[in-house]
Amino acid sequence: MPPLNADERTTLEGWLDFHRATLAMKCEGLDDAQAATASVPPSGFTPTGLVQHMAEVERNWFRRVFAGEQVPPIYDPQADPNGPDGGFELSAGATLDAALATWNTEVAAARELCAGRALTDTGAFMGQEVNLRWIYVHMIEEYARHNGHADLLRERIDGVTGV
Repeated sequence: MPPLNADERTTLEGWLDFHRATLAMKCEGLDDAQAATASVPPSGFTPTGLVQHMAEVERNWFRRVFAGEQVPPIYDPQADPNGPDGGFELSAGATLDAALATWNTEVAAARELCAGRALTDTGAFMGQEVNLRWIYVHMIEEYARHNGHADLLRERIDGVTGV
C-alpha cells in the first residue's frame, strides 16, 4: 500500500512500486505454459508478454528518455511489424522467469537513475523536455492499465483474483 500522507515524491514512487509489485504478484505461481497463454480472445496478451512489455517501457522512459542512454530494444521489434509494440510478442523459448529477471533489471536501473534526481529534472521526448514527475505519473498509468489486463488474464488462467 502506498503511503497515505507523504510528500509528492514518496507518493509517486510509492504508487509506482505498488503497481510494479502488483504485476509481479499477478505472475506468481504461473508456469511457462500458463504465462504464455492468451486467455482473453481476441487479444494476444499473455502474462509473459505483459512483463516483457513493461521491461521495455521501463527501459524506454527511464534509460532512453530520462537519462538519454542509447540502449537498444530488449525484444525484437520486428517479430510482428503489425502487432503491438515493445515486448508483447513471445519468441520461441520465452520464459516467465527470464522475462521477470529482465524486468527486475530494468526496474533496478530505473531506481538507480532516479535516485537523487529532482522531480523537475528533465529528459527529452519527441524533441521536447519531459520532467521526472510526468514520467512517474505516466508509468503509474501504464502499469495500472496493464495490471488490469494481467488481472483478467490471471482470472481466466486459474481463477486467481485480487489486488
